[in-house]
Amino acid sequence: MKRFIFTLFLIPGLLLAQHSVKGIFTPAKSYNVILLYKVTPTISEYVANAKIDEHGHFEIQLDSTLEKGVYRMVYAVPQEDYNFDVIVNGKEDIELSFNAETGVTYQNSFENKLLSSYTNSMSMVTQSIGNYFRERSTDTTALNTIFETQRTTQENYENAAKGTIALEFIKANKPYTPSGYLDIRSYVKALKTHYFDYIDFNNPVLQSSSFLTEKMLNYVFGMSSRSKDKVATFKTNIDVVCNKMKGAPKEVQRVLLFDLWQQMVDLKMESVANYISETYLMDVAVTLNDQDLLRTLILHRDLSNGTKAPDFSLDVIENGTTVTKKLSELDLPDHNIIVFWSTGCSHCLDEVPQLQKFINGIEALEVKVIAIALEDEPTKWNELQKTYPEFLHVYGEGKWDNDIVESYGVKATPTYFILNKDKEIIGKPEDIEALKAFFQQDN
Repeated sequence: MKRFIFTLFLIPGLLLAQHSVKGIFTPAKSYNVILLYKVTPTISEYVANAKIDEHGHFEIQLDSTLEKGVYRMVYAVPQEDYNFDVIVNGKEDIELSFNAETGVTYQNSFENKLLSSYTNSMSMVTQSIGNYFRERSTDTTALNTIFETQRTTQENYENAAKGTIALEFIKANKPYTPSGYLDIRSYVKALKTHYFDYIDFNNPVLQSSSFLTEKMLNYVFGMSSRSKDKVATFKTNIDVVCNKMKGAPKEVQRVLLFDLWQQMVDLKMESVANYISETYLMDVAVTLNDQDLLRTLILHRDLSNGTKAPDFSLDVIENGTTVTKKLSELDLPDHNIIVFWSTGCSHCLDEVPQLQKFINGIEALEVKVIAIALEDEPTKWNELQKTYPEFLHVYGEGKWDNDIVESYGVKATPTYFILNKDKEIIGKPEDIEALKAFFQQDN
């Protein structure tokens, strides 16, 4: 799973006085530049950047016209993975230190320090509850004392945060705290039941931060059941989350559901990703007339394992004569590989010969390779294809501007698809080594 770093917040409104965000990144040699974005419910708007010097120091002057709220600091790519949020309230300078292993620490900034302190304090209480149950203690008084500490800690931080942006997040993060002793099964069940008690998906402050995404992902992935059917558990949890957010603006639902969909895609949980899109996200895309999102969801569904591979035409030799047939019309063996490659692609010129050698070395399986060359002109391909006489060759005229490329969602070369004899997709290895592993396991 991708690592998410969240530190919350956004209330539109008042203008800022002249202040700055400065700090130090360690180890300094690992960082070059810091980018600052203002977070809104649906997008992050670029504000400024600063160079991180050889000692790891940076400083960004905040324009006096900036609104107070949440500002995201991005320090590497991909930006969605390498960032953290800061509260900018227009009343103070912000000074921080950052290390990839320990995260962000604030030396100056009341609100950021307060929220960090709250998060750490509540985490310690939660850890104490976990330790109690892991040790199978029978001291009910001890557990009730921990619960009382949790309740008091929450109240104290809410009081301390009055008048701050951080208060919205402290209140929304309020944990379920039993009024008396509960055994572990009852406690876990109650945690799941009360998980969303204080989370309002219509709250513009929560919408304008990473908070809702974090809470959604923690529920879907963290609230597991005893069932061994992980897919069913995910779908049940997704239904709960979507029921809670159904009253939120469609734009907000789109952001949250797409993040969840992408998580499942990255984890190769195709059936769950398609469940999200077909049950919830496609309807949101239609309402928003988001054609790009619709195409993305439909393409993923149509290229999922178990679906028929998109059809296309290719030339084959039958009885000494070249004839044009559709992929769907071919009589193929049990295992087949479609490889998208190009004579101008260095990775392809390395991997395609490896593919040829590997396939020819598999004696127990008959494997047919369909090589689709994405080319601007055919001269080099006409010669190089002769090196692979056992392949079925397709000339992908127009290179990326090609119907086959579009139907298979190809973004880079080489790209592989593995089909069975019924032309169903059964594998999409990321590279030649993953392809080899697929067939070695199957064999």
